[in-house]
Amino acid sequence: MSVNLTLVLVAASLLGCGVYLVLERSLSRVLVGIVMIGNGVSLSFMVAGGPAGRAPIVSKGGDTTGLTDPLPQAMVLTAIVITLATTAFVLAMAYRSWQLNGHDDVQDDIEDDTIRRLALRDVTSEAYDATTSDYPGDDSSGDPGQGPDDDPLAADAAEIERRTT
Repeated sequence: MSVNLTLVLVAASLLGCGVYLVLERSLSRVLVGIVMIGNGVSLSFMVAGGPAGRAPIVSKGGDTTGLTDPLPQAMVLTAIVITLATTAFVLAMAYRSWQLNGHDDVQDDIEDDTIRRLALRDVTSEAYDATTSDYPGDDSSGDPGQGPDDDPLAADAAEIERRTT
């Protein structure tokens, strides 16, 4: 089976450019990247399906040599639907971001920055504190076998107290 090198290169360039655009911060570029990835995947499926042949529908007892494989065609239709749904979702996010902020750039998450700073200082976050209970032996994990000495916060508090003194 011979493969058309031009189609392979076009599919690879569409996938490469699409991945590059998806990694950008602008949602409009992400949108174009998703469309390019969808087209690259569809073209890759068609190239992988092999050369064109006869229709895959034959009568009973008919000759089946030289038929086209229908699976890549079904996969392309599925890829088109997934690309359409993802494009609609990113377009809605970009429109909402434009309404709220006047631009479609993705902002840094403040909570991620806070967690990063706390991790550098080796301090537990408030969200971790909220998942534990004040009752001895209950760490809110649903494990009834936990004893009062198994509380991770108590061990952390003792470690912090030991470090500060």
